[in-house]
Amino acid sequence: IDDTVSCATCHDPKFGFAENKKVSDGVKGGKGKRNAPTVLNSAFYDLQFWDGRVPSLEEQAKQPIANPVEMGISHEALVEKLKKIEEYKKAFNDVFNSEITIDNIVKAIASYERTLISGNSPFDKFMYGNDKNALNDAAKRGIEVFKGKGRCLTCHEFLDSYGLFTDNKFHNIGVGMDKPEPDIGRFEVTKNPKDKGAFKTPTLRNITLTAPYMHDGSEATLESVIDFYNKGGINNPNLDGGMRPLDLTKEEKADLLEFLKSLTSENIENLGK
Repeated sequence: IDDTVSCATCHDPKFGFAENKKVSDGVKGGKGKRNAPTVLNSAFYDLQFWDGRVPSLEEQAKQPIANPVEMGISHEALVEKLKKIEEYKKAFNDVFNSEITIDNIVKAIASYERTLISGNSPFDKFMYGNDKNALNDAAKRGIEVFKGKGRCLTCHEFLDSYGLFTDNKFHNIGVGMDKPEPDIGRFEVTKNPKDKGAFKTPTLRNITLTAPYMHDGSEATLESVIDFYNKGGINNPNLDGGMRPLDLTKEEKADLLEFLKSLTSENIENLGK
């Protein structure tokens, strides 16, 4: 509404198309209540947002525009604003053979987001490119911790053929559930009591770029994230059955961290240019 907030404000290429803040700043001092997730590989998600409230990138793109604590401009006002820019009028007519509409705007945004595919990390070269030297010994040990004692693979899955590092499901791991009024996540969408405090499993790709972590940005470092899981999360009535103390050693935690570092792809900032 005042040209201070764009998609890239909260999804900055420098930070893996996420943001280096706990929650995002919107127009006129507004603040969101959740951490901005990366849009990299979002084309492969079954549902969008932390709580999965919409099924498509197009529907996702509509919401921040009109949200009063994000961009704060109505769809109608945005359409009229863009119609005053000749470059956009021509571009929309060339592509859609029609005038500017909110549906065409979000189609354009979603089409761009579908080009933001990341999959050339050292892990990919090791796992799918048969380059056995792409990972150091610590990262290789970290894979075994990830798949085994660390229990990470249960939700952040990868297969022999591809690796999204998310199961596209929702889990309560206890984040924020010790607060007086916790964010109840997926329950706001489904109204199913079992979904209280559950949030979508985020991808781990490019995780070194996207701090802080968790849906509320409450963990500042990957080391603290590993410690959070190592203690079994935060106990609450809806804690996911897979959450339990892991008893990882100092060496195992260090190896797991080294593996997570190997999930960062090259030239992220140049994607989509």
